[in-house]
Amino acid sequence: MNGKRPAEPGPARVGKKGKKEVMAEFSDAVMEETLKKQVAEAWSRRTPFSHEVIVMDMDPFLHCVIPNFIQSQDFLEGLQKELMNLDFHEKYNDLYKFQQSDDLKKRREPHISALRKILFEDFRSWLSDISKIDLESTIDMSCAKYEFTDALLCHDDELEGRRIAFILYLVPPWDRSLGGTLDLYSIDEHFQPKQIVKSLIPSWNKLIFFEVSPVSFHQPEKFAKVCEALEHGDVEWSSRGPPNKRFYEKAEESKLPEILKECMKLFRSEALFLLLSNFTGLKLHFLAPSEEEMNDKKEEEAADSTEEGTSHSPPEPENNQTAISNNSQQNNDQTDPEPEENETKKESSVPTCQGELRRWKTGHYTLIHDHSKAEFALDLILYCGCEGWEPEYGGFTSYIAKGEDEELLTVNPENNYLALVYRDRETLKFVKHINHRSLEQKKTFPNRTGFWDFSFIYYE
Repeated sequence: MNGKRPAEPGPARVGKKGKKEVMAEFSDAVMEETLKKQVAEAWSRRTPFSHEVIVMDMDPFLHCVIPNFIQSQDFLEGLQKELMNLDFHEKYNDLYKFQQSDDLKKRREPHISALRKILFEDFRSWLSDISKIDLESTIDMSCAKYEFTDALLCHDDELEGRRIAFILYLVPPWDRSLGGTLDLYSIDEHFQPKQIVKSLIPSWNKLIFFEVSPVSFHQPEKFAKVCEALEHGDVEWSSRGPPNKRFYEKAEESKLPEILKECMKLFRSEALFLLLSNFTGLKLHFLAPSEEEMNDKKEEEAADSTEEGTSHSPPEPENNQTAISNNSQQNNDQTDPEPEENETKKESSVPTCQGELRRWKTGHYTLIHDHSKAEFALDLILYCGCEGWEPEYGGFTSYIAKGEDEELLTVNPENNYLALVYRDRETLKFVKHINHRSLEQKKTFPNRTGFWDFSFIYYE
């Protein structure tokens, strides 16, 4: 972390203008450099980590608990008094019932101001360092008060731009029988909450934070096994060329360890075609409505609203489920994500995908060439083993307009990140040459010589 730490908590001080100022710190032990590196590595590898001052777990999703967040008990008591004197507004609907303060960003009370400084500066910097997420300076911060019969039911915290959610508890002595636990849910195959798998009990000065995401394509422990299979498994790699088009390594799919075969099967599965259709609005599955069908539906609804008594039969769904099912089998042999096909290829009414598992090391790259396929397509990339990877190493996927040098989009390798990019016929892509700076990765991860990705392309 940059900058000097605030002074030890002590009595209030009076500034030049007679303004009362309170200082506070969060746990020194958590900020200790060796522990910080261990937490960062656990976050990157999505593996559990336990220490007396911080616990990180991946089940059912990544979350951390810091039992004693603020060092000074006197500060906490002063903070609690200031918070209890705030004006609270009742929040009430089918999902929740509790009382909430206004945003605390502009409150001038000394203890609230000091807490805001900790969260906005020191803690945010620490979070960015361990998560490798470039967090904005904007932080949503309010105080919630729960009383007897209050509740906040099952929900996700996915809001526009939100990356990390946190809770700091200031509660009296508490046990499970009093309720108020933070219940974490597993999800089913449709990414809907299934059942409570863990309940975290509130306690004084406990901070809980977790990464916010809409869904996770791989359960964290599964992802760790995928990385282990890539790093230590018996994977046969072959070089892809020619050098005037590409240079990287591709896995021989028929000889992959079982868990990697499962990943390849997942990306070709009918369930993922449907999920991608729902995410993107593309017609990648027969159950997903096309743009034309959506327009027809709107026209029918408009007609229904003006012509009472007129009935409209819904259009029959296309009977192409078998085609998609067969397509999943056919795609097992289509492993080149950059097929050299004629650009005037007749569009198929059956969604297809092509993909491969790639290994990227120093000297690897792809180039834009005359036979690059120019089609509307959805690119999917899942990165593995990118710990310690920096943009200046290369290896990022760059999108440019045909005939132009200006870059439209850059997708940087980040561990366990899945990128979806939809491109038109005028957009081309390439993977930037990985230069010798990438050898710096070995200083932090001695057994690592690059990274891997699952690369797939989906066509409507």
